[in-house]
Amino acid sequence: MVTRILLGMADLEAVPEDWSSALVVVAHPDDMEYGGAGAIARWTAQGKNIAYVLACRGEAGIDSMEPSVAGPLRVEEQIASCAAVGVSVVEFLDHPDGVIEYGVPLRRDIAAAIRRHRPEFVITGNFRETWPGGALNMADHIAVGRATVDAVRDAGNRWVFQDLGLEPWNGVKYVAAASSPMSTHAVDITDSFDASVASLRAHKAYLAALSGDMADPELFLRGAAEAVGQRFGGVLATSFELLRL
Repeated sequence: MVTRILLGMADLEAVPEDWSSALVVVAHPDDMEYGGAGAIARWTAQGKNIAYVLACRGEAGIDSMEPSVAGPLRVEEQIASCAAVGVSVVEFLDHPDGVIEYGVPLRRDIAAAIRRHRPEFVITGNFRETWPGGALNMADHIAVGRATVDAVRDAGNRWVFQDLGLEPWNGVKYVAAASSPMSTHAVDITDSFDASVASLRAHKAYLAALSGDMADPELFLRGAAEAVGQRFGGVLATSFELLRL
């Protein structure tokens, strides 16, 4: 008999919630909204303090819109999107959309953000080469996710990035990557599902340029949440690959 584990369908564990502050670090506006925002809404409703840092402004993300127009518009949409899930602190690192490079400069910027915000929990996007189901991931997501994992360690090393003038921070307990094909944990978003839909809908200009399921927040997010829920007690859920420090 073939077990669920051999099929990549092992049951998911609950993401630990023994923390009070988190930092979300993703590549683009909309990255966390395609699934992970439901968890953010759940946690802010619990009174947890969460801030966002985005590597770029998403200026190259709409084919029909010049970057000089798209960038400022997508910043506004991301701020509105964060407000829908209870987040008011949103920062942008201004790396170039579409050609974000993994390397010391990116690690330095993310380590600085970790030292400033001093989170217990760091959340990033999928840094694996594919998405669940096998679709190819993009370079910006991989670069930012991997740099975030490394920057957590950098942030705690007082001899690395001394020029930042910020005290090192060793208080991160967990790093979680949303929507990883190697997900190990999940969050029940039954009560925060509507907030997650509202958060994605705030990306109006971006959604207007799409077609198919990804252009319909309710359809896309419900399908994804139900699929994860099959491995997490049958509830609406969103998944994470959890790394413990």
